[in-house]
Amino acid sequence: MTKRLILTRHAKSSWDDPNLPDHDRPLNDRGKAAAADLGDWLASRGYIPQQVLCSDALRTRKTWSGIAPALPGAPVPDLKPALYHAGPDVMLAVLRHAHADTVMMIGHNPGIAEFAHRLVASDLLSPEFQRYPTGATLVADFAVASWAEAGFGMAVVLDFIVPRELAA
Repeated sequence: MTKRLILTRHAKSSWDDPNLPDHDRPLNDRGKAAAADLGDWLASRGYIPQQVLCSDALRTRKTWSGIAPALPGAPVPDLKPALYHAGPDVMLAVLRHAHADTVMMIGHNPGIAEFAHRLVASDLLSPEFQRYPTGATLVADFAVASWAEAGFGMAVVLDFIVPRELAA
């Protein structure tokens, strides 16, 4: 059995209001466009999540709402406060409770970049993978019957994209 993870860092957020709490920052126009582009890219490759584990921050929720319209049968996201600025160990613990075969997780740096690096069996040489910029999305498979068996160093990379590569 195989489980698939789509690991996405939130799209570009706005810093227009310096008094706004970090948790409440929305996406800027570039982030909104990038989220829509990511949705189109995922759909074009058949990477359709059955479950979405999403930080409860506004920018992660808006990233999902920008991606979702392109995906048939897009699920309602499972908002996970624990994913807000989570480190790799917390992210793995949340993932281990997933129930679907294809799961999307939307989170934040620096934790999501470290999580991606620790998950993969062999690191990608792409400088963008090293940075894991906003909107970066990794698609990887795990040869496990249950997410409870997933661990670091077990993911086989299928795809990796950053929104800049999708812009026309």
